[in-house]
Amino acid sequence: MLPHLSAQVATRAPLGARPFPDDIPHRVAWPARHVVDAIVADGGEAIAVQSNVAAPAAVGALFDAAEHASGRIDVVVNSAGVMKLAEFDDAAFDQTVAINLKGTFNVSREAAKRVRDGGRIVNLRSSVIGMRLPTYGVYIANKAAVEGMTQVLAQELRGRGISVSAGAPEPFLQGKSPELVERMAKTNPLERLGQPEDIARVVACLAGPDGAWLNGQILRANGGMC
Repeated sequence: MLPHLSAQVATRAPLGARPFPDDIPHRVAWPARHVVDAIVADGGEAIAVQSNVAAPAAVGALFDAAEHASGRIDVVVNSAGVMKLAEFDDAAFDQTVAINLKGTFNVSREAAKRVRDGGRIVNLRSSVIGMRLPTYGVYIANKAAVEGMTQVLAQELRGRGISVSAGAPEPFLQGKSPELVERMAKTNPLERLGQPEDIARVVACLAGPDGAWLNGQILRANGGMC
């Protein structure tokens, strides 16, 4: 998950909620602590836990930390992911599958065991599935699998009142040249790319009371791009 989007999602948690940003690599650990400080300064409670969604034991430890701090888990936002735009080699392919697909599976499996009845599980898919962009093939394949996993898990949790849905943003600004951003923005009828706060609002809806009747759904938060 991109650091700026992580921050927006975490800071939109209602007062009384305790956000636990997941899968914090070393490069974003410092920004994560800033997010925690901002939440605490605003009257909320939060901790940051470094984890690795590709490792089941690390995912279990992440959930343990959340339960230890708050006593229960109400909402899980499953958002960690990586992508390379350069030519893929076998190692890059394996890393992408390990984080984007198996990581989503690991977190979803643990969430199914630990989220309280009536809670929420929110995955992050991608609208680029419908854009067929060159160099995005492996990333798109993983995100398409996440869509199927989301819809199946929504059925498997029948009887517990847990809703499982996904937000599907368009490509982000981060890591793109100004020229590429301008070119991609022109393909959007709103003539811009989404900001982290645009996607955070969708996640907040799916995770909150307004999303109670949304289950097994994929919300395309892309400004009409595709």
